[in-house]
Amino acid sequence: MTAEPTGFPTGFQTGFPVRPDLVVEAADAQDVRTAVARAARDGLRVGLHATGHGLPGPVEGGVLISTRKMDSVQVDPERRTARIGAGVTWGQVIEAAAPHGLAPLNGSSPGVGAVSYTLGGGLGVLAREFGYAADHVRSLDVVTGDGVLRHVTPADEPELFWGLRGGGHRLGAVTGMETALVPVARLYGGSIAFDGDGEGGARVLRRYLEWTRTVPGALTSSVSALVYPDLPQLPGPLRGRYVISVRVAYTGSAAEGERLVAPLRATGPALADSLREMPYTDSHTIHSDPPFPHAYYGDGLMLGGLDPERAARVLELTGRKAPMMTVVQLNHLGGALAAAPEPDNAVPYRDAGFLLRMLSPLDGTDVASVRSLYEEVAGVLEPLAVGRSLNFSFGGGDRTEGFHGARTQKRLAGLVSRYDPASLFGGAYGS
Repeated sequence: MTAEPTGFPTGFQTGFPVRPDLVVEAADAQDVRTAVARAARDGLRVGLHATGHGLPGPVEGGVLISTRKMDSVQVDPERRTARIGAGVTWGQVIEAAAPHGLAPLNGSSPGVGAVSYTLGGGLGVLAREFGYAADHVRSLDVVTGDGVLRHVTPADEPELFWGLRGGGHRLGAVTGMETALVPVARLYGGSIAFDGDGEGGARVLRRYLEWTRTVPGALTSSVSALVYPDLPQLPGPLRGRYVISVRVAYTGSAAEGERLVAPLRATGPALADSLREMPYTDSHTIHSDPPFPHAYYGDGLMLGGLDPERAARVLELTGRKAPMMTVVQLNHLGGALAAAPEPDNAVPYRDAGFLLRMLSPLDGTDVASVRSLYEEVAGVLEPLAVGRSLNFSFGGGDRTEGFHGARTQKRLAGLVSRYDPASLFGGAYGS
């Protein structure tokens, strides 16, 4: 274990200062336990940091535990499981599982911390077919606020097992996790990009919303809207354009995938089309999330449904007329995401039909202006909103309302009182 007073880099999210009183770079679970014990002794808050993608906002004071050195992955192909250290990224798990014809329930970006993402629920590339990543967790090792390292399973401390899967970081410092893998080695996927200017964006979204009512549960999709900057390093067909892209991931045959996406292709001429059969190791190319650190603010609204009129208004607010660059993504939910796992967990809003995500780069833009725009969008969607997404709230660490329903929040609060009475981990939603 190494400890430094200050100066820890933010990691992937560079938009907010990170100035803890003490940084601990943990090499193993015992280091984490020692750091938590010291924080409890000195009355300091505890934050966790793996890759820094989910930094909730400025970190001022306290003890920040970096788990990036805890990066071991062990795959058991017979049991179809992976044992994952707290600092492991999804890309590492994908690489370790692929030789066995297996895949984790990872998100769109391979550089995101696997454990942190799962604690927040984990909406993966194949989410409609297999559910949330949290639904597949077998066990967790966690240091709670009393400094005890606990091995948590459905049979041993079942209530804590419930809360850790979907409750975020408020219940302790997870040092390791065992999760199930799925027998997927290839898929049919990619994206189709359309011109979103004029009536184009509203037309694509209307067709997409109609299309989602017809697809099978084994098909996971999203649609994004983005005004691309006019930069020479971008592909010519996208440079300076307002682009609406539909992303698809399907484990069925390529022929059946082609049949299923035919109505989308009939929407109009495509600016780009990357739909194809691919090895699962290429699944990150479906979304092509930026791999480089940058500053951003984001939020996610869980919606019971969405109508074309409100969808068009969202595009109007966040498109070319928006005061800052805003990436909008609409994830189609339902399918296995709506089914309660056995045993149950704290992942909320399983009856939601869509997740509306917004993300804005902060270079040259202040947080207050971004929040003002997001509030206007939220006002449009308010009749349909059922809550907010814990995994996709970036920079708004002072806004934790709506992450769970009232009953789930009350149950989580009871667990916090039991396992972290000094509130060492209170509000620690980062990754």
